[in-house]
Amino acid sequence: MSNSIPITKKGYEAIKAEHRKLMTEDRPAIQRAIAEARAHGDLKENAEYHAAKERQSFIEGRIQELNAKLPIFQVIVPSDSRGGTVVFGARVTLENLETGEELTYTIVGPDEADMKRLQISVQSPIAKALIGKQVGDVVSVVIPRGNIEVEIIKVSFE
Repeated sequence: MSNSIPITKKGYEAIKAEHRKLMTEDRPAIQRAIAEARAHGDLKENAEYHAAKERQSFIEGRIQELNAKLPIFQVIVPSDSRGGTVVFGARVTLENLETGEELTYTIVGPDEADMKRLQISVQSPIAKALIGKQVGDVVSVVIPRGNIEVEIIKVSFE
């Protein structure tokens, strides 16, 4: 399936939970809020009503987005059978050869990437440079500041 979107099992479960919450909690709650704000009268100057309509628009947009993506997600379960090779779902510890700094990233699908949690998209330049490489390999990675050289220290799977 060429239009499938790779995702980890954990990421898929989180997105399914978000969809369920939007459908069963958020959508009904915003509908009640709109009805309540509408009951307050003049809609032109009703900030509650306009805020609720804006929130409703966001919720409905997100529901449509998830409805389109859920059927095409392809859950990929990585395994240790790859040895020390970097593949989708791998946790990769890198050492910046210039600074000696170590960072650990998990390579995930684009819909679950989150830099705050050091989860990078399989489509990112860093992940693309790492996929297929092994522990001990030195990889040149193009980042916004230029090129950096990193050594793959460890590859593991959660």
